[in-house]
Amino acid sequence: MQPRVDFISLGVRSVPASRAFYVDGLGWPVHKEVPGDVVFIQVNHGLVLSLWDAGQMQAEAGVSAPGPVPSITLSHNLGSTEEVDQVMAEAAAAGAAVVAEPVTQPWGGYSGYFADPDGFRWEVAYNPTWAVDDAGTVTV
Repeated sequence: MQPRVDFISLGVRSVPASRAFYVDGLGWPVHKEVPGDVVFIQVNHGLVLSLWDAGQMQAEAGVSAPGPVPSITLSHNLGSTEEVDQVMAEAAAAGAAVVAEPVTQPWGGYSGYFADPDGFRWEVAYNPTWAVDDAGTVTV
């Protein structure tokens, strides 16, 4: 199997509330949607974030509802500490709950965390040893 991720689907309590946060608040463009059921947002080359009604997602995947805080972290990596601060401020202005202010981390980078309306944690980070070349290859 080829190592690849094409979709990241988040099971959300309210598709309209999540749409309001990501699309209206953060300004991310909708690629396609079925109102009230699912919103698809292209977030990178070939990568789509879907905001899917949690009940429908759980029924299709055959899983129970998760606990109060979903067990996943999504990361948004940037090129400087200033960019981290800017994105954290934009997320807070869009309605995110800042759960960890950005600080210099023991691993040498700088990061903070915010939670979207469903509690999904987003790490906003600058890692001075992490780079992505024009071909999309990650070097550490």
